[in-house]
Amino acid sequence: MTTSQPSRTDARTSVETVFRMESPRIIAGVTRVVRDVGIAEELAQDALVAALEQWPRDGVPDNPGAWLMATARHRAVDLVRRRENYARKLAEIGRDLSTVAPAEEPADPEDIDDDLLRLVFTTCHPVLSAEARTALTLRLLGGLTTPEIARAFLVPEATVAQRIVRAKRTLATRNIAFEVPYGPDREARLGSVLDVIYLIFNEGYAATAGDDWLRPSLCEDGLRLARVLSALMPKEPEVHGLTALLEFQTARTAARTGPRGEPVLLKDQNRSRWNRMLIARGIKALSRADATATGAPGPYALQAAIAACHAHAYSYEETDWRAIATLYGLLAARAPSPVVELNRAVAVSMASGPEPALEIVDALTAEPALRDYHLLPSVRGDLLLRLGRTAEARAEFERAASLTRNERERELLLRRAAEAS
Repeated sequence: MTTSQPSRTDARTSVETVFRMESPRIIAGVTRVVRDVGIAEELAQDALVAALEQWPRDGVPDNPGAWLMATARHRAVDLVRRRENYARKLAEIGRDLSTVAPAEEPADPEDIDDDLLRLVFTTCHPVLSAEARTALTLRLLGGLTTPEIARAFLVPEATVAQRIVRAKRTLATRNIAFEVPYGPDREARLGSVLDVIYLIFNEGYAATAGDDWLRPSLCEDGLRLARVLSALMPKEPEVHGLTALLEFQTARTAARTGPRGEPVLLKDQNRSRWNRMLIARGIKALSRADATATGAPGPYALQAAIAACHAHAYSYEETDWRAIATLYGLLAARAPSPVVELNRAVAVSMASGPEPALEIVDALTAEPALRDYHLLPSVRGDLLLRLGRTAEARAEFERAASLTRNERERELLLRRAAEAS
């Protein structure tokens, strides 16, 4: 059953919106059938093409996501039928080719039946480089385009495209199993999985490109996967640390945009709109991270502790910036990076004033990884503005606006530039 026939433009918009939201689940579900993430992505794209052809003519289905999934999976089964080698493999595991649904697989006491999680662990396999794992998972699970991934990585688009192509080829030629590993293999791959989940969430929390500041579906997928991992691996402190961090971040989502979808800076947010239930969940997860830790806290636990400082403050003025600056110092020592150092500079500016923070930021201007990172001139502009150097601040905000590919963020930066005049 379908809804009334829409215009071609409306139907196309519906197709693209639904596909953007559902493509990770479609790819994961189809991978269960074909056991090849590259082929699964192609079949998902085929379903998209079919929708673009049929929906403008026949109307948008009542359940468009299910329509896309069914179309892709039917095509997957047809492909398996046509390929003798796939048919042989499917026969060996008892799959009935007359149905779309996959057969039950042997149960393991530590196994988890979640196709999205299987997809994460598969694309985070150690046969791939760390960069390739993250790029491929963001592409398949996060539904991000190559330019968006390049922006998240701060690397050229061609580099990301090459990583994705090579990663798919490697997984196919090595016959990597579509599974959530257990035992030592799971432990070895956990760090990469956590990094990928965080990047997926973060892309939804502050979109690198497009017209929207937030992409809630990515946040939901990231938080859901973190919670699943937390239940699956209760003795892993960093799993709880990541879960706590995402709970805290999600709690602030409603206050991060204004009525027209524009970004609202932390200092201007209405904290009564912060979700106290999620904050409570974050505090509980952070407590589990502390309770299970056997040594110094890991990077995600430290970031969660920073987020907890914000969550505990009922106003911007009450924030314990000295504690946050100290935690960022620990994070910089534990997981050094230019972005962490930039965040530390912001905390230092609030705890000790803009002058020492500007020294930190100026030292980062020579970092190649931050050359096109819009937040560097944005932070520098804020510090210069607080020091009364308005002309320099305006130039920095304008440069930051020219670097971002998110329309909402560009509007905010240009407004700040105008206000600095």
